[in-house]
Formats: sequence, C-alpha cells, structure tokens
Amino acid sequence: MTKHLYGLIVTHYGAAANNRGENEGNITTLQKLLWKGEIHTTVSAEAIRWAIRYYWQKAGKPVNRKWNEDKSLHEWKDSNWTGWNSNNGNGSTTYIDDDVLGFMDARAAGSEGSDDLDDKKAQLKSIEGEIDKQKKGSDNLKTLREQAKNLREEIKIAGKGYALKRRGALEVTRAISLTPFSGDITFNAKSGEKSRTSLYGTEVHATRYQYAFAMTPESLKDKGRIYDTIDAIVGLAEVGGNQSRFLYDFSPEAVIFRWTDDFAPRILYGFSQDAQGGISIPLIEEKVTSKDIAADELIVGGNVKVADAGIKVEGGIKEAAKSLKERIRIDLEGPRH
Repeated sequence: MTKHLYGLIVTHYGAAANNRGENEGNITTLQKLLWKGEIHTTVSAEAIRWAIRYYWQKAGKPVNRKWNEDKSLHEWKDSNWTGWNSNNGNGSTTYIDDDVLGFMDARAAGSEGSDDLDDKKAQLKSIEGEIDKQKKGSDNLKTLREQAKNLREEIKIAGKGYALKRRGALEVTRAISLTPFSGDITFNAKSGEKSRTSLYGTEVHATRYQYAFAMTPESLKDKGRIYDTIDAIVGLAEVGGNQSRFLYDFSPEAVIFRWTDDFAPRILYGFSQDAQGGISIPLIEEKVTSKDIAADELIVGGNVKVADAGIKVEGGIKEAAKSLKERIRIDLEGPRH
C-alpha cells in the first residue's frame, strides 16, 4: 500500500518580525488571522516553500529556479521544463524543486506574425546559416546544432500552445503562532540625513510558530528526493521577509513525523503551549489513545512533553529525522543485507 509522510513542526521561541503584511503609515505590520477566537500572527506557506528551495540551492542541489542574491531575482536553468514536456519525449533532466514543489507554465499557441515566434524562426535561420559555414567535427558546429535543436523544439511548442503543469508533491500549511498577538511594536530610526520618514515602527511577536506538511513519495519522479525534503525542513533557518534586520530561527524546536498508509494527516496544528512556555501534544495523544493514530507510526523529536500514551521521544531533531529516513528507506528499498 502507498505510504504517506506527514509532519508537524514547531519553531524556536523568538521575536518574529518576518512575513510582513501591508505597511500602515511608517509601521511595518505582520500578517495576521483570527485563530480560535484570537488574533495570531502567521507565515505563509509560499514563504516556507521559497525557503525550502533556497535551502537546496545553498546545499548545492541543482535547482531549476535559482535565486541571484546580487540582482534579487530568480534565474532559470530550464524555463521550458523540457524534462517534463511530452512534446519533448519527456526528457530525463528534471530538478528537485520542480519535482517536489511543482510548477505551471501556460502558453497560448503562437501564430505566424507573432513577435516571439518570428524571432525564434529568425534565430533558427541565422544559426542554420552558420552551421553551413562550419567545418565538420568542430566544437562550434556541435554547439550550433544543439542550439538549432532547442530552437526547433521551442518553435514547435510555441506553434501548438500548451499548459504544462505539475502539482507539487509537497503540501505545506500556513504557519500560525502558538500564542496570540498582543500588538507589540518597536520604533527605530534610519541613519543619515533625517526626514519625516526617518522614524519607523515594526510589529514584533515573541512566539513560536507551528506548521505542517504532507508528502507521498510515489508522486515524485525521483523517490529519493523525499530525503532531501526532510533535510530541508529540519534545516530551515530564515523564512519570510525582514531578515536583514530581524533574525528569527525557523528551524524546528520539536517535530512529529507520521509515516503511514492513512490518507488523512490527523496531526495538523497539534502542538500546544502552556503558561510556562512548555510544548505538549494533548490532541495527538488523544488520537493515539482512541486508536485513530497508531503510536508506532509516530516519530517525535526535540523539546516536547509527552504523556504515557505509547508515544516515545526519539531524541533531538536530527536524530528523529535520521530515524524517519531509515524507516522510509526500508519501506521503499527493502532491508539492507
């Protein structure tokens, strides 16, 4: 039976000023929502997914959408997603961020006289002219032929039009603060020459955030990428904006992983915090006691209080991730001999 991975993360306690909302005058606001009758701050799933992709980039994993720090923009390795295009025979080159996080590329059919299509045809004609001038066996001839091949494919695709898309195998919830927002604001001043905008304020929230994720390795083109996804989640540091001025550690203080054949996660937003700041999981313990969740499906790690419901804390975050990856490996690949 197909296995599914669900995870619940709670971050370290800190003064958060990330994932900003719209400014109100000179006040930089936090995103907020009404949660269980009170105002809580929140961090978007999109910000978490962006941070996962950036983690892979910094870890040296080939990603399709690479962030250029100097230019503050993304650069593509394959903006046509040729590895996923059926018109291209489903080429073999795919990237981890496309596989895990998904993508969508919708293009209308081009027509004779459209600027993009005409430009590509002109480029192809020019390259074909250069090919005729080259000597056989030259390195430049090989490069030109490869460029011509790619352009013919792009002209073919542009002429047909298509919607190339892939739903991400990784689903991420919005992160929500464990404690309500009390409205704290810090006031700051820009250096240099003063003006009426030199003074500014920033909403801050001293809290932890919890969020969850779900993933089915059978949905991946390369099932082994589930291990890189686990590494990214337990290794996230900075998520959201404003980090140049306010560092907030988004790495897990506690984790709960569930490796199961159940279609439903049943652990989303299961962390609670008491008046002394302790983290516990009473809602999840109730589900284990009522047998909605099997205790042996859970791997718990980090700073969390667990009552005697058959749930064991494996140790730290990295130890829990290591145990999870070994359990997944056995189910996907079989025991080692």
